[in-house]
Parts: sequence; structure tokens; C-alpha cells
Amino acid sequence: MSIYDYTVKSRKDEDISIADFKGKVLLIVNTATGCGFTPQYEGLEKLYQEYHEQGLEILDFPCNQFGSQAPGSDEEIHEFCTLKYKTTFDQFKKIEVNGENASPLYTYIKKEIPEDMVEGLKNKMAMKAIEAISTTAKESGDIKWNFTKFLVDREGNVVERYSPTYDPAKMEEKIKELL
Repeated sequence: MSIYDYTVKSRKDEDISIADFKGKVLLIVNTATGCGFTPQYEGLEKLYQEYHEQGLEILDFPCNQFGSQAPGSDEEIHEFCTLKYKTTFDQFKKIEVNGENASPLYTYIKKEIPEDMVEGLKNKMAMKAIEAISTTAKESGDIKWNFTKFLVDREGNVVERYSPTYDPAKMEEKIKELL
């Protein structure tokens, strides 16, 4: 199996094959509109504007599993993101990332890289606090909170997994390297 064997749902409930993104660098993110990390949409959009023409795609998967911080319909979430953060990258149907109803794509990418990259003592302490309140992260490799970010190279290899505390701007050098 490879990442290209998976299909996801657009926010309009259409099947989208990840194979449609072959040859692109992918940044896959589980998001929420009511989270302390929601302002990361600004950094994600900046990366997208800077590198989309060179082959970067951001795949945004809203998820309501962490503190019920992604309420609303897929269209309401999309409207919030486009109005407040001016996002233009692909946003998909709301999913689950942990548990028995987890998206098969997420089950796959979590197995590829089961641990988050966390930089700095402050961020490590924040992640310990997040882990203590995360009720859906029950198994090794589970997503701990909103805005966990996976970077996939042009060949479909999952190469990095960044914690929710990881600033999108700090991924820029690695994205440039992969492009």
C-alpha cells in the first residue's frame, strides 16, 4: 500500500483519490476552527501561496475529535476559514483521525510516522498538557490534537510528522528541500 491507494471525500462529498496529487509535495493537516492553534491557518496559507506553483498541496481535514473544536457543517467550516484566514488550499470533508472510525488515510500516515516532532522545552511541556486532556489518543501513534501536520514527498513517502505546537513557518526549509 502507498498513500496513493487512498480516497478521501471532498467537502461536497465527492471521492478524491490521493493519486490525483502524485508528483506533488503534500502537507496533510487535521484542523479545527475553534482551537488555540487555529491561527496556524495563516502560516499554512502563506506556505501555500509561496510554494503552490512549485508543487506544494495542502490537504486540510477538519476534525471534531479534540475538545469538539470543529463544530458546524463542512460548508460552515470552509466559510469560516476562507473569510477569516483567506485560505485557498483544498479543504476536505470533516473526518475522524483516531479510533474505529478513523479515516483510512490517517490510519496509514500515522503508522508511517507514529511520533510527532516537537521542538523546544515550552512546546514539549505544552504537548504533555495536551496529551493529558486528549481523550481520543489511546493507542501508540494516535493523533494527540488539532493541527498535527504530515509532510509527504513527491514520491508519496511520509517524511515528517509535526506536533500541533510546531509553527508552519518552521517547515519552510524542509518543504523547499522536497520541492
